[in-house]
Amino acid sequence: MAQHDPSHVASSQKALMLEMKSLQEEPVEGFKITLVDEADLYNWEVAIFGPPNTHYEGGYFKARIKFPIDYPYSPPAFRFLTKMWHPNIYENGDVCISILHPPVDDPQSGELPSERWNPTQNVRTILLSVISLLNEPNTFSPANVDASVMYRKWRDSKGKDREYVEIIRKQVMATKAEAERDGVKVPTTLAEYCVRTRVPAPDEGSDLFYDYYYDDDDVEGEDGDCCYDEDDSGNEES
Repeated sequence: MAQHDPSHVASSQKALMLEMKSLQEEPVEGFKITLVDEADLYNWEVAIFGPPNTHYEGGYFKARIKFPIDYPYSPPAFRFLTKMWHPNIYENGDVCISILHPPVDDPQSGELPSERWNPTQNVRTILLSVISLLNEPNTFSPANVDASVMYRKWRDSKGKDREYVEIIRKQVMATKAEAERDGVKVPTTLAEYCVRTRVPAPDEGSDLFYDYYYDDDDVEGEDGDCCYDEDDSGNEES
């Protein structure tokens, strides 16, 4: 059995506890976080609500984040449990995104070291990146070549070739049953999506950690209102 440096364990546990505390105190729209096992800080389950005015509207997508012992010096792994058809998501659900790649100089990857993981990143920036990736796939080096080809057909036809969109909408519809089983009401309007849910009191379930991430520039207007970009490339073309 591998032996872990106690200092790495202590440091990563402290970092993860601080992140959870921050996410409890500052909930933001779009995500729900829980621990897979209350005794294990290194495995988080994420529920992502599909943003309104995108192909993913109304979707309830589950994923797991697995953190390494030396977090935040090494990146976590992000895997969707929900079946996803996307150029940058492997068949097993693993997400291929620069921010989750170790900070090594690899010219063949087409990625700059600055685009890769560094210890200043956190769960918040990861989830913002994943939401951005869902709506703006990177077709340069796809994890799912067939999905990438289909996405480019949709994009280049300005929405007339709808095969890519129709697969996503079928997957969104398939998530509704799981949301019902979990007793989750998925937001489908901007008004619902932008409601920030406070963390439940201990007697309401202290094991829940709600994390509704946002970016001041992209999600909130100057007046503090949520304003998801309706002209995002993930939207349907008319």
